[in-house]
Amino acid sequence: MNKVSDSASMRSNPLTGTANGYMPGFGNDFETEALPGALPQGQNSPQKCNYGLYAEQLSGSPFTAPRGENERSWLYRIRPSVKHTGRFSRISVDGWKTAPHQPEHGLALGQYRWNPVPLPEAPTDFVAGIRTMTCAGDVNTQAGMSVHVYACNADMTDDYMMNADAELMLVPQLGRIEIFTELGRMTLAPREIAIVPRGMIFKVTLLDGEARGYVCENYGAKFTLPGRGPIGANCLANPRDFKTPVAAYEEKETPCRLIVKWCGSFNVTEIGHSPLDVVAWHGNYAPFKYDLTTFSPVGAILFDHPDPSIFTVLTAPSEVPGTANIDFVIFPERWLVAEHSFRPPWYHRNVMSEFMGNIYGSYDAKPEGFVPGGMSLHNCMLPHGPDSQAFEGASNVELKPHKLSETMAFMFETRFPQHLTEFAANEAPLQDDYATCWTGLDKKFDGTPGIK
Repeated sequence: MNKVSDSASMRSNPLTGTANGYMPGFGNDFETEALPGALPQGQNSPQKCNYGLYAEQLSGSPFTAPRGENERSWLYRIRPSVKHTGRFSRISVDGWKTAPHQPEHGLALGQYRWNPVPLPEAPTDFVAGIRTMTCAGDVNTQAGMSVHVYACNADMTDDYMMNADAELMLVPQLGRIEIFTELGRMTLAPREIAIVPRGMIFKVTLLDGEARGYVCENYGAKFTLPGRGPIGANCLANPRDFKTPVAAYEEKETPCRLIVKWCGSFNVTEIGHSPLDVVAWHGNYAPFKYDLTTFSPVGAILFDHPDPSIFTVLTAPSEVPGTANIDFVIFPERWLVAEHSFRPPWYHRNVMSEFMGNIYGSYDAKPEGFVPGGMSLHNCMLPHGPDSQAFEGASNVELKPHKLSETMAFMFETRFPQHLTEFAANEAPLQDDYATCWTGLDKKFDGTPGIK
């Protein structure tokens, strides 16, 4: 028996009459049911649940975490999750690496940039299509991250995954995907991102036949909204624009596999049914998606260029205040209006390590070479900034109000050095001539006072 159901069929938007598959808000306490009466009221664990369901708690934080940091959801499912595991066997997922991972690949220190990773020709699902680019920190101490690309052309039909190491941020660049989690389904397109919490079972299906994108595997504290400080209550990523899926379940009794990633190892167990069987749930430990075009950027309206931290969508904090385990930063469409100022990002060296990707369009500091689907890495304290073309253009252009249109790049920034994997050093389409983009930055100093 195969059946997929969700609470979208039970609820409709009274304004449009269309199915409402998401609940708005960041970090809210949600409740949702795919069948009427499946969600207990007034208590979490009744003696008997409706429909013969099992009650189970999924905890995303220690039980004794402060109230504002305590995360858990109560799930009401067809089978308890102990029925979704049997005897495990170790398997190899060759492309997926976990920190600490510092291979001897022979590529010297430098600033790096890559062209898009090609799409596969042989049938390849999401897990098999993962290729790790960088690793940072140590998964065993729950600090750091890894950056991956995915390129796939097949669905995870009867395969499911659970990552006990980290929460996952998915950033599509090509092709729409559906992420079906224990707590609901999310359709994700380029210009959107999604978070799958640590320990949550999911599978990925392709809505356009093939897909490519980026994945950030966060070993540390979960992503949250950054503090706005003097900005105040509004702008940047507003909480209402984050969408959590309504309850959905898959009732399927066919041979299935659950792949579990734990401390960098991959383990598989075979079961006779789908593990996505949560009929109702309530709580605040849940997946969500976010439309990057709803980000409300702020910037200089008179002179100079503020720090790129003003473009932070989500941050994964560390134990050091103001120093992130990961910052997720975007560079979206926006107006440039600063007077007598160099408008692109300035040249700089940074204690943080910066991995960038281009979702679409042209990035203003690198108008050539940094193509959609491409990537770059500028590690701790290595200098970087606009290429010579961008510098000359910005230094001499008439400073009228100018809108950067049809552009969306992003950055995964971490306090840890990011180590290249074998794939990034030897197999990914590395641009060997990347550093030549600064060759044209000639000496202009001649000792004469005045601005040249």
